[in-house]
Amino acid sequence: MNYPFWDIPLLGSGWVIGIIAIFHVMISQFAVGGGLYLPMAERKAMRMPEGQLRADWLKQLASHSRFFLILTAVFGTVSGVGIWFAIGLTHPEGTSTLIHNFVFGWAMEWVFFMVELTTIAVYYYTWDRIDPKLHLAVGWVYAVASVFTLIIINGILTFMLTPGDTWLGVAGTGHEASKFWNAFFNPTYWPSLFLRTCVCCALAGIWALITASRIDGDKQPALKTSMVQWSVKWLVPSFVATPFLLIWYLWMVPESQRALLTLGIDTIGSGTFSTVTRIALLIIVTSATIVGVAYFLAYRNPLEFNLSHAIAVLLLALIATGSGEYAREMLRKPYVIGRWMYSNGVRVKYVDRINAQGYLANSEWTWKDRNTGLSSSYARGQAIFRGECGSCHTLAGYRPLKELLAGRDRANIGSFITMLHDYKPDSPYRRFMPPMVGAKQDVDDLTDFLNAQVNPPAPGAQKPVQTAQK
Repeated sequence: MNYPFWDIPLLGSGWVIGIIAIFHVMISQFAVGGGLYLPMAERKAMRMPEGQLRADWLKQLASHSRFFLILTAVFGTVSGVGIWFAIGLTHPEGTSTLIHNFVFGWAMEWVFFMVELTTIAVYYYTWDRIDPKLHLAVGWVYAVASVFTLIIINGILTFMLTPGDTWLGVAGTGHEASKFWNAFFNPTYWPSLFLRTCVCCALAGIWALITASRIDGDKQPALKTSMVQWSVKWLVPSFVATPFLLIWYLWMVPESQRALLTLGIDTIGSGTFSTVTRIALLIIVTSATIVGVAYFLAYRNPLEFNLSHAIAVLLLALIATGSGEYAREMLRKPYVIGRWMYSNGVRVKYVDRINAQGYLANSEWTWKDRNTGLSSSYARGQAIFRGECGSCHTLAGYRPLKELLAGRDRANIGSFITMLHDYKPDSPYRRFMPPMVGAKQDVDDLTDFLNAQVNPPAPGAQKPVQTAQK
């Protein structure tokens, strides 16, 4: 189970991961797509006849490679480390499972990442300093290394949604590593890999439009026209293939997870998971807008395409990418690792044991001496809230329980928690919320704590005593 010491008021620790991850994905996928863009663009320039346009192309690519180096090697690396820091504090159990099961994969990814950092630095600093063919070869080495990082990371990310029956068959036995390749090439691996590859190519074109838009069209009309139009073409494969790849991807997602999409459509109103449907519509609208702007403002009128237009396209891409990542995360509900670990860090196979022994009795992060460590029902309930609810909810911020439970008295709150504890097949919350695990005492303690938040005691009344946690 989780060790919930990282309390982020209002925002919640989960959104700290989300904010960092959205920007990191925009940069890291550009690192892959841009890694292909640079050597392909350089090869295109080298095949041009000797002349001013060829020289201008190579000079522009050298400038773009500087932008690429700073953005991917600096901001990409820092945000990547930030994700590790955030997930380690927010969800140590899930992080531990990924590390132990994919330690070999992480090691390979870091090798390729070091190759990336080395070759992109060499690539930028050796423009016009080494033989052009050797310089192009350096670019291709970077491109291959970056593609392999995508190949490896994709396997780990898709494992979290669909670990597969083979891996689940040995999960918890200590022999999980023996099924490394089964877990890696899981049911959603291939559709996700092709989807992400298309996104990488699209982002390569979108980021290239940022630098191409800054070319002075009055002084270098031929260069700006050719660079802008060629960059726009990188968006075509993504927007042609993505609808079909998305259908393939959703086809491989378990029916129980696809039901989260239909839940949003069926409820129509402001139900919890109508958010997933709205996200899907948002992705469609933003993607269509990107196509329209890229074609009519960039491809058809390249000389009039300026930096503000390029930034607008980039912001739309950020919205689409962030929405896509958010939807992918929500599709995993109520799990952090499909059918193995719930989003609050409780392993599915341990639910019955925890219900019999009690939640806090199985929690390493609380005092073992109940008399001195967690002496009041309020304090025990607070510890349970942090462990079972804190990964998805705050008290008065994102998904606030104070607001969600507002208007309920203690009995009503208790009935709601009991329903989550019983976790019956017909429960409407079963699709997207993990069960509330623990003994009868834990249900009562969590009820007391939440009731104190929703219905605080009147001024002057004795407040519940909070005691320290380990």
